[in-house]
Amino acid sequence: MERSTPSSGISPWLFRYSVLVAVATLGLVCIGGLVTSKGVGMAVPDWPTSFGYSMFALPISMWMTGGVFHEHTHRVWASGVGLLVVLLTRWTAGHASRRPLAWIGLTEVLGGLALMGVNPLWRGEAHFLLGIGGVVLAAAAIPVRNGPAPALPVRLAWAALVLVQVQGSLGGLRVVLDSWAIGGTTGGVVFGMIHGCLGQMFLALVACLALSLSPWLSLWGRIRCEVPGARWVFLGTALVFGQLLVGLWMRHQHAGLAIPDLPLAYGQWWPRTDPESLVRYSSRREGVDVITALQVHMHMVHRLQAILAFGTIVMAFRASRHHPGGHPLRRLGSAWIILVGAQFGLGIFTVLTDRAADVATAHVAVGSLTLVVGCWSCWAVLAHQIASRRVEPFVPVPSLPQTLPVQ
Repeated sequence: MERSTPSSGISPWLFRYSVLVAVATLGLVCIGGLVTSKGVGMAVPDWPTSFGYSMFALPISMWMTGGVFHEHTHRVWASGVGLLVVLLTRWTAGHASRRPLAWIGLTEVLGGLALMGVNPLWRGEAHFLLGIGGVVLAAAAIPVRNGPAPALPVRLAWAALVLVQVQGSLGGLRVVLDSWAIGGTTGGVVFGMIHGCLGQMFLALVACLALSLSPWLSLWGRIRCEVPGARWVFLGTALVFGQLLVGLWMRHQHAGLAIPDLPLAYGQWWPRTDPESLVRYSSRREGVDVITALQVHMHMVHRLQAILAFGTIVMAFRASRHHPGGHPLRRLGSAWIILVGAQFGLGIFTVLTDRAADVATAHVAVGSLTLVVGCWSCWAVLAHQIASRRVEPFVPVPSLPQTLPVQ
């Protein structure tokens, strides 16, 4: 792996590689959203194998049946992202990461061997630990010449390594719980929602890791200025994350079809949820199970929260106009308002197209990017505020002599 440049301490190729990992993670989130939108999360009933085959040895002919293509592609892509993150951690943490990675990999391999003899329910988890532990051990054996990056990206890289393994484990446990009918469908749904929530957090984490390795971050800490509308930036990011969580719940509960019309809901600003009304709503929706009051209320909360998030980001955008052209917060504000506008439009289009899978997936993708830009904006605000509070050390100016020496 390439040696770091002496000036910055970070190889430009490491930054480019981190961007590749972030883009691959966004693709993984999109594929996961497509799997949920199509309702094919259990098209492959076993894990980490696929119909008894090794995940990477499944015959191509079996990929093309039902929803197997989407679900199995999600698994293979996720494995690729996990490999990329392990290598990213090794590269970012430098030669000092050899021993920690070796211990982590050895612990996971031993844990996998210990689980092999336990209840068959945990056999999939055992195979997962054996696989990821072997990958981590192999990464520890890769020679690297560079020293560790600055402390912040190293910490983010280690956090990404932990989270990607937790994320993979949760995705597999969701399949196992459904296959073994543990907790009914509720157990699988809960694990699926946690899996989706951590997926958004993992994307934001990897995007922030790429930012911490970029050559632009050092410029943020040197810009001293007041940050107008900082509260709108933090509030907008929190609302976007909350909006993604509500949307995640709706996708797993298939509540996106609970209300089919806009801007009213069944001809009302807030629809009734008495038993007679719910029966009438269900009878008007072909191919939809009985609509519950909770689904209706959550759908309306999603709409209301979308309006609040849009309005808050508009206020953050207006505040960013006070910065000069080329200022990071001005550029991030412009990108944020474009993304939230596209997201708002895709949300409307999702309802009007009866939640078409491709439109719903685009809605997920743009929402994820909106969260990423929000996290970057929060980071920029904090960096500028810290820079503005920094006090330069006082350097006394030597006094001039009172009289000039006689020549």
